[in-house]
Amino acid sequence: MSLTPSRTVNRPRWGTAGLTSVAVLALVAAALPKPAPAGIGDRLFPHLGNPGYDVRSYDIAFRYSGDNSQPLSARTRIDARVTADRMERFNLDFASGKVRSVEVNGRPARFASAGEDLVVTPRQPVTRGTPLRVDVRHTSDPKAPEGGWLRTKDGLAMANQADAAHRVFPSNDHPADKAHFTFRVTAPRELTVVAGGLPVGRTRAGADTVWTYRSAHPMATELAQVSIGRSAVLRSTGPHGLPLRHVVPEKQRKALKPWTDRTPRQIAWMERHAGRYPFETYGVLAAEAQTGFELETQTLSLFERHVFTSDGYPDWYKEALMVHELAHQWYGDSVTPRRWTDLWLSESQATWYEWLYGAERGGPSLERKAREAYRQSNAWRKSYGPPARLKAAKGGGKLQLFSNIVYDGSALVLYALRQHIGERAFAEVERAWPQRYRDGNASTADFIALVDEVSGKDSTAFLKRWLYDTRTPPMPGHPDWKSA
Repeated sequence: MSLTPSRTVNRPRWGTAGLTSVAVLALVAAALPKPAPAGIGDRLFPHLGNPGYDVRSYDIAFRYSGDNSQPLSARTRIDARVTADRMERFNLDFASGKVRSVEVNGRPARFASAGEDLVVTPRQPVTRGTPLRVDVRHTSDPKAPEGGWLRTKDGLAMANQADAAHRVFPSNDHPADKAHFTFRVTAPRELTVVAGGLPVGRTRAGADTVWTYRSAHPMATELAQVSIGRSAVLRSTGPHGLPLRHVVPEKQRKALKPWTDRTPRQIAWMERHAGRYPFETYGVLAAEAQTGFELETQTLSLFERHVFTSDGYPDWYKEALMVHELAHQWYGDSVTPRRWTDLWLSESQATWYEWLYGAERGGPSLERKAREAYRQSNAWRKSYGPPARLKAAKGGGKLQLFSNIVYDGSALVLYALRQHIGERAFAEVERAWPQRYRDGNASTADFIALVDEVSGKDSTAFLKRWLYDTRTPPMPGHPDWKSA
C-alpha cells in the first residue's frame, strides 16, 4: 500500500511557507512513531477495534460488476466523534483491499498499512469532542482469504462474524462500537440487492441500478448484511404489522416459501418470551452457498439454502435453527456483547430458545438437551475454557471462538440459573435483559447484576462458578447428573 497521499495535485498550499500539501503531510507523518496496529484491549482479539473515537454512522457504497471474482470499487464514509484528548493519527481496521485515497474532515490525509490496520495521519490533530469525518476510497475483494464476502452461485452476501468486516470495508471493527449504517450498492439491473434495514431509494443509472438501504438502529460491524444476486424477495407481514422480507434464489422461491411463511409464528413465539421484536424489519436470506454455519446478520439472517430444501434434516430441527438466528435479534444484535469474552451472553440465549422451540416442535426435551450438555461440559471446558473465559489463540493461531462451550455449554448455564432462581424469576430476567440494554452493549457483570436485581436473590457466586470455573459445578435439582 502506497504511503503517497492521493489526489493532491493542484491543491492549494496550506499556509506553511514554501511547502506543498504533500510536503506538509510528509513532515507530519515523519515526526510520529512508525505506524502500528492498535486495539481496544479485547483479550481474544488484541488488535481488533481502535481507541480514541466513537463511530456514529457509516455510509458505504459498493459498485458490483456482476463478476463475484473481481474486486468491488468502494467508498466508505465514517462519521465519528473524537473521545481522546488529542490524536495526531488514528487507526481504522482494514485489510484485503487497496486504498486509493483518504480524507479527514474534507482534506487529504496520509495513510499507511500496519498489520490489518489502516493508519491515518490527518493534516491537523483532532481533539476531544470534535467531529471526525473520514472518507476512504478503496476496493473490496470478494476473494480475500477469511474475508467477509461470501461468494454465492449468483452473486455475493456478507458473513462478517467475528472479525471479518474489516476485510470488506474500513471500520472500527469491534462490537463495542455500534453505529448506524447506510449501504448504497450499484449493480447490473438484472440483479437484486437487499441489505439490512429498510430501503430508502432505488434509481436507474444506465445499465445499472443503485439500491440504498439504511438501518434504523445501531449495529455492530460483524452484523452487517448486503445480498447481491438473482433473487426473489418474498414480502409479508409479521406481528404488529412488522414488515417482513425474505431473500431467496429466484428458482427456489416456491420450495422456500413454506419455510419463510413460518416466520410470523416464530416471531410471535419469541415475543412471548423476550418482549416485542426490537427492529424495523426481519427476514431470512437463503444463500446459494455452503458455509457450515448460519448467521444472525441484523434484520436479515443468513442461511444456507440447502438447510431448508435438504431431506437430511427433520422439520423441527430446521425450525429450531430459524429460531436460533431469530432469537439473536434480541440477544446479540439489539443487546450486543461488550467484549468477545461476553459472547456466551448471546449464544447461550439463542441456543436456549433453539432447545425450547425444538422441544415444542417434536425434538428432544429441554431436560434431555441440558443433561447431554452437562455430560460433555467438563471436556468442553478443558478444550476451550469456561463459557466466560475462553482460551485465547496461541502462537498466532486462529481462535476457536465458536465452539460447543459457547453454544450448548453456555445454554447449560441458563438451565442451571433457572434451577437456581426458579422459572418465574428466570422468565423475568429474560424479558428484562433486552429491554434494559436495547440498542446497546452489555457485559457479563451487567447480566449478573440484573439477575440479582430481578430475582431478589444473590446469585453472584453461583454464576461466577458456572461461568469461570474450569470444572462444571453440580446441577441444582439433579444431583445424579455427571460430567465425564
